[in-house]
Amino acid sequence: MTIRVLVVDDQVMVREGFSVLLNAMPDIEVIGEAVNGREAVSKVAELAPDVVLMDIRMPELNGIEATREIVASHADSKVLVLTTFDLDEYVYQALRAGASGFLLKDASARQLADGVRVVAAGEALLAPTVTRRLITEFSKISQAPKPPALSQVGELTERETEVLVLIAQGLSNAEIASHLVVAESTIKTHVSRVLVKLGLRDRTQAAVFAYEARLVTPS
Repeated sequence: MTIRVLVVDDQVMVREGFSVLLNAMPDIEVIGEAVNGREAVSKVAELAPDVVLMDIRMPELNGIEATREIVASHADSKVLVLTTFDLDEYVYQALRAGASGFLLKDASARQLADGVRVVAAGEALLAPTVTRRLITEFSKISQAPKPPALSQVGELTERETEVLVLIAQGLSNAEIASHLVVAESTIKTHVSRVLVKLGLRDRTQAAVFAYEARLVTPS
C-alpha cells in the first residue's frame, strides 16, 4: 500500500529535496507540496494525504497552527514535524497541537522514509533518545495547561496507567510487553483503551498527556 505524503516547507530546495528522496521509495509517493501553513491546510483538504511533513517556521500560518487545524479537521492525516534543531522550542508545542512526532531536516533518506512509515502506521515517532529528551525538556518549561482533571486519569485501570507511563518513556509495544511480562497483543489492547478513554489521537498525544498529568516526572 503506497503512503501518500504532502511536503510543507517555505524553502523550495527543502521541498524538492524531500520529494526526490521520498519518491525514490517504492512504497511512498509525494502527492503535493505547500509553501506555508495556510496552503498546507488547503492541500490536506484537497488531497487527503496519509502523512504531512510539516515545517514549523513558515509565513502566513506557522506549522503549529497548521498542525492544529489539520488534526482537528482531518483525523486520518498524520503530521510529522520537520525542524532544524533537535531542541527547537516550538517542537513540544507542535506535539501538543497534534503532531505524531518530529524529524530533523538533516535526517538521512532512510530515517526520513522510516519516519513516514512509522507515523503512517499510526505509531508515534518517540523511540529515538533525542525525542525523549526533547519531550522531557520542554515539558519542564512549556506553559502547559493545568494537569487534566483527576476524574479523567481515574478512568484508567491501574494497568492502563502503567502502560501510559511506559509509553511516555518512549517504549514500544514489544518493549512494554517484555517489561510487564505479558503478550504484545495484550499491550495493544491496553494502548487502544487508553487512547479511547482519554480521547487521544495517538501515542505521542498519550505521552504528552502523561507529562502534563504529572504521571511522569521529567528527569
